[in-house]
Amino acid sequence: MTEFFERFTYYGMRALLVLFLVAATNAANPGFGIDRETAGAIYGLYTGAVFLGSLPGGWIADRLIGQRNAVFWGGIVIMLGNFILAIPATPPVFYLGLAVITVGVGLLKPNISAIVGSLYEGQPGAKRDAGFSIFYMGINLGALLAPLVAGTVGEAWNWRGGFFVAGLFMGFGVLQYKLTEHYLGQAGLTPSTTPLERQRGWKAVLIGAAVVAVVGVALFFGWVPISVTLLAQVFGAAMIALAFAFFGYVLLFSKLSAEERKRVAVIAIFFLCAAVFWAGFEQQATTFNLFALDFTDRSWLGGLFPDGVHPASWYQSANPIFIVIFAPFFAWIWVALGVRNLNPSAPIKFGLGLVLLGVGFLIMVFAAELVVATGRDVAPTWLLVSYLLHTFGELCLSPVGLSNVTKLAPPRFVGQMMGTWFLGSAVGNLFAGLIGGEIGSAEASEIPGRLMEMTAVGVGAGVLMLVFARPIRNWMGGVR
Repeated sequence: MTEFFERFTYYGMRALLVLFLVAATNAANPGFGIDRETAGAIYGLYTGAVFLGSLPGGWIADRLIGQRNAVFWGGIVIMLGNFILAIPATPPVFYLGLAVITVGVGLLKPNISAIVGSLYEGQPGAKRDAGFSIFYMGINLGALLAPLVAGTVGEAWNWRGGFFVAGLFMGFGVLQYKLTEHYLGQAGLTPSTTPLERQRGWKAVLIGAAVVAVVGVALFFGWVPISVTLLAQVFGAAMIALAFAFFGYVLLFSKLSAEERKRVAVIAIFFLCAAVFWAGFEQQATTFNLFALDFTDRSWLGGLFPDGVHPASWYQSANPIFIVIFAPFFAWIWVALGVRNLNPSAPIKFGLGLVLLGVGFLIMVFAAELVVATGRDVAPTWLLVSYLLHTFGELCLSPVGLSNVTKLAPPRFVGQMMGTWFLGSAVGNLFAGLIGGEIGSAEASEIPGRLMEMTAVGVGAGVLMLVFARPIRNWMGGVR
């Protein structure tokens, strides 16, 4: 339930963010009215930082405060960040709220998953799988309801009210977490470090926080002349360089066996695939959200709303709805194929996921061409079919990648290799914002071509994985 409320908060704010940034500064429901390329860069910086924040958030919990405290304080910080977004103030105050939320999600997100795992230590694998299935349902139910509730309040009536609703739900989540915390037993209570190690850890945190604060102040006051778009590009390049440096170090200087090196190389390939996939998939909140706003017929139930159309943010609920419906089917089909020794290897599933991503963009190419040809809005069916294909791609790639990274990583690098998976998500999310802002700011006649480029990237990367699936599988050794 805590994860339900946290995901409600995250997806509610996510559904509104770009729409609010680009909305006109009118008196009825004023947005910031900034250009779409800058809005996409802001979204990319925010979501990239959220995923990257999971790395220090997990470290702080493991070494300093314990996972239970990290979840509690993370929830408090997320709530406060959303309440800052709800203040009708200038853009710098709003961006401060985004930064505060980033800290909170970094503390809560990785550690609540770890607590669920701790509850099933020593239990049969089936019980652990069942527990995470319940947890996963909480994630997707929160993501499903958020755009319908917070999105409706924000887009149809008051943007700041939508952010307030997101913060309010996180407050409910923190309250129920404390009221039901006794069911968790000893899971996640104390870090496994000595007082001296914790003292050194707090010094490192303070130094890191001071560095981030100095950089933030320098950017805020314009002491470092850099645009938001350029800042996002630099941030993305830095994360990619970090990944290459880490994999290079592990492969060349960690004294791994030949078999371990091959497995780490496979993880590096999976990292690249994940970054490409999320760079396309996470355009749901940028490219697709703006397409719903500009070119989709939203007259259904439009009479209930002041402007005669239902909110564009509603379509952000499509992916979690499809996850809830089809995740059990995908789990069943992999097991059924496994019984017959037909279960596709991880590289093949990655390839299928990327191809489905590209085909989803191809559907939107046809929708955009129809807009250009007729000059009219298109039916929501185009968006929904594209979301469905992207969801199928997610179900092929995301859980499979998460599982295989833990199995492929050398024992002393498991935690760090899991960090690279989050890093792949961070890179993908950041570039999703940059690409989405560029596509969203293009003329209607240019959009089919831009979407076709995304089709080529997704299908091309997927076909490449399918072609090289056999040698990649051989590098995995006995891991299946």
